[in-house]
Amino acid sequence: MPPVRRFSAPLAPYRGRFGDARPTALSGLPLPPARMPSRRGTRPLKRWRYVGVYGPELMLCVGHARVGPGQQWFWAVWDRPAGRLHERTRLRRGGMRLVLDPGRVLVEDGPVLIELTLEEGDGVETVCPAGDGPGAGYTWTRKQGGVRAHGTVVVDGAARALDALAVVDDSAGYHARRTAWQWCAGVGRALDGRPVAWNLVAGLNDPPRDSERTVWVDGEPAEVGPAARFAADLSAVATDDGADLRFAAEAVRERRENLLLVRSEYRQPFGTFTGALPGPDGAPLLLAEGWGVMEQHSALW
Repeated sequence: MPPVRRFSAPLAPYRGRFGDARPTALSGLPLPPARMPSRRGTRPLKRWRYVGVYGPELMLCVGHARVGPGQQWFWAVWDRPAGRLHERTRLRRGGMRLVLDPGRVLVEDGPVLIELTLEEGDGVETVCPAGDGPGAGYTWTRKQGGVRAHGTVVVDGAARALDALAVVDDSAGYHARRTAWQWCAGVGRALDGRPVAWNLVAGLNDPPRDSERTVWVDGEPAEVGPAARFAADLSAVATDDGADLRFAAEAVRERRENLLLVRSEYRQPFGTFTGALPGPDGAPLLLAEGWGVMEQHSALW
């Protein structure tokens, strides 16, 4: 096992555009696109890629997560007009084919087909400490909001064209053994017609400054201020600088895993949003329409 690099000083959170030069305090720290070691001391590497596409007709998500040697593949499609949720989660791929490459999503699982092109960009990356002391870990994430996704979705024997906006979450890190968070991701349109997207979180990558909290207005990202406060029933989320969203759940993905060393419990409903986001000029940006997900997740890993 390679030696654990000690932080010469407490690791300060960092936020920047993915691909830009990072501060010297992070030099030598393994971060994507470089390979991250499978362990940092006693902490296994956790990593995942999640693509959520949200719109008025269809909402879907596709993901692949790894915790040490364990893996999970999942997809879900919420057909709003039909009122039907189609989903599958596997710990082994079996007959499923799932591809989550940059710019591409492909799922072939029995009669279900999801084939999408993603017009990805640089995205916002953050690096945050995870714990204190000599064995402390760190987390990295790259978020993209308002990514155009277009292609075909086949469910219930019918092919549907999809052209909507997406949120893409790439994450990796050496998280604390017990980690719990609440998350909100969505896309929509402001009353003035501008496209918007957002990523709000509490419990993970959420220091007061240089967090992953982001709102995109017409494609331009800005950090959302502290602190994201989620209703216990995931019906609302607000922040100090003007995010005030109300959420109406329509279909729920939820799952509980108990694999002895790794345990996970999550609830992630699809639904619609109303309310306001913090605007670029500091004034509230009212939503004309919004779609996306809320999430509550706890893990022992």
